[in-house]
Amino acid sequence: MAGTEEEGLDDLPPSAKLVFKVLEYNGSLTQKGIVEESMLSARTVRYALERLEDIGVVDEDVYFADARQNLYQLNEAELAKDGADAEAPCVECD
Repeated sequence: MAGTEEEGLDDLPPSAKLVFKVLEYNGSLTQKGIVEESMLSARTVRYALERLEDIGVVDEDVYFADARQNLYQLNEAELAKDGADAEAPCVECD
């Protein structure tokens, strides 16, 4: 099931949130590295990464040390944009 544009991090399953936190804490990792750090199964990590990519918070790059693997990292531009929207002052609150 593919995510919609309105779907945010709060709407994701716990496994996807854990993968997000692992990437936030450790920086760029391969899928194997995420599996080792999170202690989730490879299949669960694949699904979580797919969901995170669908909402645009994770980018996939080539891992040059081993081209058979991909390197996953948080999309800082997307996170900054979402954070700015979330922290915007409420005009109608006063």
